[in-house]
Amino acid sequence: QVQLVESGGGLVQPGGSLRLSCAASVNILSIPIMAWYRQAPGKERGLVAAILSGGDTNYAHSVKGRFTISRDNAKNTVYLQMNALKPEDTAVYYCKTFLADYGEVWGQGTLVTVSS
Repeated sequence: QVQLVESGGGLVQPGGSLRLSCAASVNILSIPIMAWYRQAPGKERGLVAAILSGGDTNYAHSVKGRFTISRDNAKNTVYLQMNALKPEDTAVYYCKTFLADYGEVWGQGTLVTVSS
């Protein structure tokens, strides 16, 4: 059983920062891609950022320059550093990967609320 467990969500004021963590129950060293998605109330789930095993990254246009995705293979953890947060960043944030033996694997999500 492969599990992804997100943490780090919470309430933050506009302009603030949060760091989300996604801890995997397996060694992520050889996992080709890991990603963060988010789903705001009433909206579809969409890609926020992705990171390849070689370190290449990709970001949604709306977060580019504010969010940074990184991975610590020794800790089997992927991070999402979120700076200059805006109310429109409010959403449940999910960690996701794809494994050949399991297919898509999602975490349970962590809620981020940006509000004054």
